[in-house]
Amino acid sequence: MSQDVRQLVDAARDGDPRSVARLISMVERNAAELAEIAAAFGADAQRAHVVGLTGSPGVGKSTTTNELVTAYRRDGKRVGVLAIDPSSPFTGGAILGDRVRMQDHATDPGVYIRSMSSRGHLGGLSAATAAAVRVLAGVGCDVVLVETVGVGQAEVEIASLADTTLVLLAPGMGDAIQAVKAGILEIADVFVVNKADRDGADATVRDINGMIALGERGPGQWRPRVVKAVAARGEGIDDVLHAIVEHREHLEKTGELRKRREERAAAEIEALVLGRMRARIGSLRGGHSLAELAAKVAEGVVDPYRAAEELLSGLG
Repeated sequence: MSQDVRQLVDAARDGDPRSVARLISMVERNAAELAEIAAAFGADAQRAHVVGLTGSPGVGKSTTTNELVTAYRRDGKRVGVLAIDPSSPFTGGAILGDRVRMQDHATDPGVYIRSMSSRGHLGGLSAATAAAVRVLAGVGCDVVLVETVGVGQAEVEIASLADTTLVLLAPGMGDAIQAVKAGILEIADVFVVNKADRDGADATVRDINGMIALGERGPGQWRPRVVKAVAARGEGIDDVLHAIVEHREHLEKTGELRKRREERAAAEIEALVLGRMRARIGSLRGGHSLAELAAKVAEGVVDPYRAAEELLSGLG
């Protein structure tokens, strides 16, 4: 390990926010030192409980995240927050405004908040989110909160990253048919019906409970909790926190936590391998192999499956 990386990691572990920021920036730009950084953290990168917050735009994800940070800090826990903001499909830029709602913790040395642009990555996260979570866990965060961009029904990537997934809803989400559709509602470990002071909150809770009752669960499987909250006033946050703790205890008792983390590790390894494969394929674009195969496929001489096999054999 280089001296610069070791000093940076040590400073980040001592609570220096600039060093943490540099490490996450290195993750985002896929720096050459990433392997050294990952090795430096070792088993420490697995100690934090990762809580994902997802839901449609406007349901109160950032406000709920802010209140959860307050609750965790009250318990003396060190907290990391990754707030993923959407990037423009035209300019590629992003406002990175989610943490504006978390200014209460801006000067707290026990809290690190980082906004990340999705950079066109689908699924509600950024491509660098998993590695950034490892950094925050490695520097000593007890809990890492990952807030997704405002997502739709099919964006469920957070479930493969988080130990506990919170799906936030608000009254007026639709009728009972909407509640039983496949997709994001299926990934929740805890449902949070936020803005519960509005009309229709009880109906939303009833619809979600009805959907849960229709699901098939084996003996000892987790039954998602449904919690009402008004995050803007801090109401119901203790109930949300209790549900998260209850789910963590269930994961540890049943061995599901280890299973989830093994699946997360497998997905991350696969993504790294695929990324390197794409880079190697990209390097072939400057040569003749890919261009020649593409020409043959376009002419109908070779089918794309055979072309792919030839390209893969060349990569080996």
